[in-house]
Amino acid sequence: MSPQPETTEDAVALVAVRTYHERSKHRFEAYAEGPGQLDWEAQPAPFRHYAGAATVALPLAASRFERPYADLTTPGATPPATPAAPGLESLGALLQLSFALSAWKIWGPSRWALRCNPSSGNLHPTEVYLFISGLPGLADGVHHYDPLQHRLELRAALATIGVAPRPPQLGVTFTSVMWREAWKYGERAFRYCQLDTGHAIGALAYAAALLGWTPQPVAVASERLGHWLGLDREQDLAEPRHRFTEVETPELLFELRIPGTTGRLDVEAFDAALSQATWHGTASVIDPDPGYRWPVIDQVAAASAFDGSAYGASELPVLPPLPPHPTRLGAAALIQQRRSGQRFDPALSTMSQAHFFRLLDALLPRPQAPWTALATPPRIHLALFVLRVEGLAPGLYLLPRRTGVLESPSAMPVAGCPPHLGLVCLAEMELKELQRIARAVSCHQDIASSSTFSLAMLGEFDAALATGPHGYRELFHEAGLVGQTLYLEAEATGLRGTGIGCYFDDAVHQVFGLDGTRLQSMYHFTVGHPVVDSRIETGPPYPERDETT
Repeated sequence: MSPQPETTEDAVALVAVRTYHERSKHRFEAYAEGPGQLDWEAQPAPFRHYAGAATVALPLAASRFERPYADLTTPGATPPATPAAPGLESLGALLQLSFALSAWKIWGPSRWALRCNPSSGNLHPTEVYLFISGLPGLADGVHHYDPLQHRLELRAALATIGVAPRPPQLGVTFTSVMWREAWKYGERAFRYCQLDTGHAIGALAYAAALLGWTPQPVAVASERLGHWLGLDREQDLAEPRHRFTEVETPELLFELRIPGTTGRLDVEAFDAALSQATWHGTASVIDPDPGYRWPVIDQVAAASAFDGSAYGASELPVLPPLPPHPTRLGAAALIQQRRSGQRFDPALSTMSQAHFFRLLDALLPRPQAPWTALATPPRIHLALFVLRVEGLAPGLYLLPRRTGVLESPSAMPVAGCPPHLGLVCLAEMELKELQRIARAVSCHQDIASSSTFSLAMLGEFDAALATGPHGYRELFHEAGLVGQTLYLEAEATGLRGTGIGCYFDDAVHQVFGLDGTRLQSMYHFTVGHPVVDSRIETGPPYPERDETT
């Protein structure tokens, strides 16, 4: 978004956003407000269904479009000879590699699903809907994606959009069921829902790149988008008395551009057609008996809702090409094998300097996937705890993802680092002291110190809010997108990543010499060699189906 004149309403919303951000910080002396205890038997339902809606099973077709992962992210790499034509097979592959199940985990009597899109606590607040027109085998209308069955549920059936024949149109939109996160994390849950939206952006961008497709953000106000999705239809909720647990908050809308095939998403035509739509289905219950309520989440969600202003143009810099990728793994295989590391082995978590520099280089915004899916200029920068990288002294490092932001007079250039990377060393430290600090500021979690490196994502907080209250969400979205890139790049180097949502905000700022609110820590991440728990079995995501169905 471009800077907007501040209205009285904006000023009130900005106060609400800033108040929430301060209130939801963890501190050494006290964590942000959350539930006192958890009953895992009463966890909110991780999947939503619409009873009575017509369904269409999607094929598990990802392997038919397989290409090397490096081809998705390396400038000049050979694209698919012909972008995948829109249809059930390609749409099935897109959703299979972005939001579908990737495995089942079994430990004794317990069984839980993993998905291609990562989520805080594996709670998955993100729901996915599609606007479809003119795609073979699918009705025009609004469809909800059911990842448990890998199928579409028709929520709103439309008459044919427009009179004259037109190219197919495909839109993908996300919502957040914030109660799924709030149930466990309390007031900080809004942050995690926004990070998961950023993960979802990345998941969609990588899956689309495999097909030769490009997701482009479409500026639609939150209220209008929610109306298109039927989120204001309380008659479709099975438990309207608990609306605060059942409600879905609209996040973002993307159109999928397929060269020479699809048309631009005609939002005005969809708007007109939806006024005559026939709605189907009753939403399944997320939580019939909630034990808490966190009004501050509703307040910050309303304050940071998108007003529909046109997205400001953001030209991504042309940088030197990335070095050859260390993996030749297929993209589909790598995406589906991605996991969050639970524990790291410090004895094996050493990384070569060349691989470390290349991984950081892949995080710089370039005019390619996944960064072209961002609607806003890059405002996330990295503050690193470098623990075990060959040839680099343990210490605190800074990586600005845009020039002129992370400048420190005491910072030292890093020998052997590509000049365009801009990595600098803020302070060299003894490894044990660095481990102590990294662990302490990440809520005393060992994964932040037993890894190759961990980092804090610093957002240009004041600059983002200068564009309007929705800038707060945009910082988390970009941080989540950086996190999704880290997940895949770590996996490609034979390591594993883990997002860290629990950290002591102001303590992190103090470690890196930051004051005021110009820069704020939005997300933490760590990469290392995983310790696999052999007691936990892994099963296929859809055991009753194969890649031909």
